[in-house]
Amino acid sequence: MRDLSILIPTFNDECVLLVMQLQQQAEAAGITYEILVADDGSTQKNVIEANRSINTLSRCRYLEQPQNMGRAAIRNYLVSQAQYPWLLFIDSDMMLRHEDYLQKYIQTPESAELIYGGVSIGEGPQDCLRAIYERAVAHEHTIERRKAQPYQDFHTANFMISRSLMQQHPFDERFRHYGYEDVLLGKELQQAGITIRHIDNPLSFERFETNASFISKTEEGLRTLKTFHAELHDYSRLLQAFRQRPWLMPLMRLTYHLFGKYLRNQLTGNHPRLFAFKLYKLAYFASLWKK
Repeated sequence: MRDLSILIPTFNDECVLLVMQLQQQAEAAGITYEILVADDGSTQKNVIEANRSINTLSRCRYLEQPQNMGRAAIRNYLVSQAQYPWLLFIDSDMMLRHEDYLQKYIQTPESAELIYGGVSIGEGPQDCLRAIYERAVAHEHTIERRKAQPYQDFHTANFMISRSLMQQHPFDERFRHYGYEDVLLGKELQQAGITIRHIDNPLSFERFETNASFISKTEEGLRTLKTFHAELHDYSRLLQAFRQRPWLMPLMRLTYHLFGKYLRNQLTGNHPRLFAFKLYKLAYFASLWKK
């Protein structure tokens, strides 16, 4: 049996139901556990009020931060607050769909210090760009594909790690904004010779943001990628595409200049297209680089 700290970073996400489901599974498994939810300076008062009820649940704590620490720092903070030797990181917008979810993690051999369970994708509205995109790339995240490229396909939404290993390899707190903190961690783990054990134990992603919010989040992620491009060049298909095709950068920069506003308006409207999204990502990223 593993003594387990379940760690959930959140920002403007109500996650009481997720915590209650995890608590129920932990109690049924008969393990020693705690559930810590760290609120990274949420701005929606109704969400904060709802999440405060977590404090009334046995072995659960809702830790409010007065201001936003950043995606990496809030996860390191959770590690510092955890009291048990095993840590299970779960993103607050994930959904628990399998009654044996915790049991599958608990039953993995303790010789495995890092286990990633994967993510499944819910249906989502037909006019939702995030849902359209996630369904289109879902085949890239099967257990077979993850095992074939274990470090490139590692994400922080659903993984268990020993606390000692996490303390040796904390999240890089330069990553304050959306995107790629998990990619850099995967790179560092590979360089350190740490094995990532991939298992079929997904959480479900079903809460899709608006098209406008998804485009803004995508742009934020691309700015993060640009900032850390030197460290991520072998871990990003986008960077590899530009490096392998030198002519692509000026072409996409021109595309953004001529059609960027049109593409963005199309993608944030009611009939987004996947091809337009892929093109916009290339064009927006190219626009971040000076001539």
